[in-house]
Amino acid sequence: MSQENQDIDEQGDELFEHYNYVVDKGQEKLRIDKFLMDRIPNTSRNKIQVAAHNGNILVNNIRVKPNYKVKPNDVVSIVLPFPVRQLELIPQDIPVDIIYEDNELCVVNKAANTVVHPGYGNYDGTLVNALIYHFDNLPAIPSDYFGRPGLVHRLDKHTTGLMVVAKTENSLTNLAKQFFDRTTQRKYQALVWGDLKEEDGTVDLYIGRSLKNRKLMVGYPDKDFGKHAITHYKVIERLGYVTLIECKLETGRTHQIRAHMKHIGHPLFNDLEYGGDKIIKGTSFSKYKQFVENCFRLLPGQALHAKTLGFYHPTLKKEVSFDSELPSYFKEVLNKWRRYTKSSAF
Repeated sequence: MSQENQDIDEQGDELFEHYNYVVDKGQEKLRIDKFLMDRIPNTSRNKIQVAAHNGNILVNNIRVKPNYKVKPNDVVSIVLPFPVRQLELIPQDIPVDIIYEDNELCVVNKAANTVVHPGYGNYDGTLVNALIYHFDNLPAIPSDYFGRPGLVHRLDKHTTGLMVVAKTENSLTNLAKQFFDRTTQRKYQALVWGDLKEEDGTVDLYIGRSLKNRKLMVGYPDKDFGKHAITHYKVIERLGYVTLIECKLETGRTHQIRAHMKHIGHPLFNDLEYGGDKIIKGTSFSKYKQFVENCFRLLPGQALHAKTLGFYHPTLKKEVSFDSELPSYFKEVLNKWRRYTKSSAF
């Protein structure tokens, strides 16, 4: 039997799975597509061939074609889009802010209070339900369209901003590999509590599920409890008791920015799960307390926006980049803090 290791990132913001195999010493030569079909559940030769076409199959760290024949002791790895859960996906006529679209993919500006895909407790009203309706009503659907929007990453319910969604299996597989290889460019803007000491920095910390509350992610010293996560941040604007920062992701773990900023003592403003919905910095004056609560009421959740997204377009064969505006309520909160800092002495 081959030694097998499966690393599934479905629990993170990235939706792909990574398989590793070491070929047995007694293995006869066998086409790699057949070798992988016999080992990966719920896959097909076509999916594996598409993966090979996009460079997602490596043998001894070298890309191979589907007709490559595995040999004893070969180290085989493959990245595949994570299969969609077996839920009935209902098209729903829900407005979607699509800022770019072609036959291969679309880039969506996700609104706040929107769950990305159906799951426990959210069986409809999601971004996926809206996209299925949109795709089904296109005047022309590509011949290799595979029946549902192809997610390779996601955003938290209250996080706004840019997501890329594949419309063909080829693009889905290609994008999954880009997210796995960390070649995509993703920058967020966040309002955090406190005045950061440095102008920029990096949080390099394993994060995993909290042992006390499985809905939360916390920092761990090693990989025994979490997955490696890296967030680079820099200050955009200092606003007294809060700071507007830019975060650049190297990895895409669940709640990564929220957990990392909490860990370094600067939780996101109005982040209910990570303690940012309380007054952490400031004065004891009742007027200040009322000011902060007014800011909280403007925000549907944590002040976090996926502002820019860049990737290599699978068929245009070039780098593409997209930018989005902060939501109006986010801008209003920033303006309130600007006015407050001007009228107060820090």
